[in-house]
Amino acid sequence: MEVFENKLIEEKVYKEVLENGLEIYLFPRKNVSKKVIMWGTKFGAVDNDFSVNDERITVPDGIAHYLEHKMFEQRSGINALDKLTSIGVDANAYTGSTETVYLYECTDNFYDALDEFMDYVQNPYFTDQNVEKERGIIEQEIMMYDDYPENKVYYNLMECLYHNNAIKIPVAGTVETIANIDKEKLYTIYNTFYVPNNMKMVIAGDFELDSIVEEIKKYMTMKRNDNIVTRNYPEEPDNICKEKIIQKMEVSIPLFLLGYKLKRSDNDLKKSLAIDILSESLFGKSSNFFNKLYKEGLLFSPIEMTMEYDRNFSTLIIDGESKDPEKVISLVKEELSSCKINGINEQDFSRIKKNLFGKYLKEFNDLTTISNKLIGSVLRGETPLVLVDLLQEIDINYINKVLQENFEEEKSAYSIIMPNN
Repeated sequence: MEVFENKLIEEKVYKEVLENGLEIYLFPRKNVSKKVIMWGTKFGAVDNDFSVNDERITVPDGIAHYLEHKMFEQRSGINALDKLTSIGVDANAYTGSTETVYLYECTDNFYDALDEFMDYVQNPYFTDQNVEKERGIIEQEIMMYDDYPENKVYYNLMECLYHNNAIKIPVAGTVETIANIDKEKLYTIYNTFYVPNNMKMVIAGDFELDSIVEEIKKYMTMKRNDNIVTRNYPEEPDNICKEKIIQKMEVSIPLFLLGYKLKRSDNDLKKSLAIDILSESLFGKSSNFFNKLYKEGLLFSPIEMTMEYDRNFSTLIIDGESKDPEKVISLVKEELSSCKINGINEQDFSRIKKNLFGKYLKEFNDLTTISNKLIGSVLRGETPLVLVDLLQEIDINYINKVLQENFEEEKSAYSIIMPNN
């Protein structure tokens, strides 16, 4: 096994690659009762246009999410999710813009659940009837998402920032796009992307390394697929699409997102850590910015700045709630402009960096949290445990460099949800 070790935090992650190409990442933790397993594929909502051995294929928006729904239905007529739940296992799945992940966690019956888990992920069963039956369920889910202000404010921002990038397409698609999904398209997706050399597995808990790998091998039936798959992403201009979208919905306090369109780079993980430090330094609970606006009644809780990135996008997002969101957005931009000139306080930087290190260290005590972080990281192609080293590398000069290079006014847009009344 390949071993990834971080001596500073005294943690190890082990990697085993099966003959079929599946990468398994193991995070053993002695004397814990819970075990967690996550099995993800690098296929999500943005992958709606691709080529297989030079044959171009386009699929409807929302098909990744639709496929996730259908994976639980088995030929026997028994829903795998129901079966896992019946033996005391907390099973679930989720689809994102760039990944789909199946998972379960439990304190008992881990190996009994493993049989069912490995079976349903490797043996899809789609018929005209069960695909059609699911359509109404997903239509209801889409309409429910459309009523969520937090969902709407996010996709409105993506609509502002991006012209062509599929990141602006809701993960579940629309009622119109899912109308074109059938069993043939689902099987095409499955056979293209649900292949071991496009998938990663993470297992965390108290287990013996060799024995857990042998258990996986025992249930593994997938064969390696060496088709040449190319994802066809549309050209995306550097400029934004529109400056703002303001919409009214059922909210008590207006929601806002301010976004900056960034260029994808190989150092996005390190940059995202710098953004976490900047977020707390500039806008956190102890910042002058927050306390001033809190006293003025413009903010009731700190705003947060995060960075989202993956294969074909990189976005910086600042979110919050305020009775006067446009004024707060203007003040945020002023604060960023001022910090570009003056930099951030070195004492604040040192304190926040230490706090962030402590927060990351604490996450290793929660198997669910660390498994989620690990599956996301390896699906993006990042090295396990490298985050800790990158955080140690960040100094005040790098923070100020990130400030200088990533907050261009002409590449910013905002989205606001205002109360109906």
